[in-house]
Amino acid sequence: MRLITLFFLVIGSCVCLTLAQGIYEDCCLRYVRHLSKGIQRHAVKYRFQVPDGDCNLSAVIFKMRRGREFCTDPRETWVLDLMKKVDNKKLHREDKKRRHADRLSG
Repeated sequence: MRLITLFFLVIGSCVCLTLAQGIYEDCCLRYVRHLSKGIQRHAVKYRFQVPDGDCNLSAVIFKMRRGREFCTDPRETWVLDLMKKVDNKKLHREDKKRRHADRLSG
């Protein structure tokens, strides 16, 4: 009986530890101070992190072409400029796709 109780206690502890590790998996814990122009060119999208129960830091998270992510301070001017560049790139790509589809259909 003690062995079964000990077994379930150990399994329960492992499950709790696994769940606790997953909570902070996508949270930024610190900012990148600056990204070089060469790295900034590879930014394809961004998302916002707001402080809530899981994450304590307000951040803009940039995703690069190969999936790498950088956490940045949303109050920095270079971050705001990079967000505009990413938005402009996205609009340009969508416009290009639309024009290409128009040529194919008409």
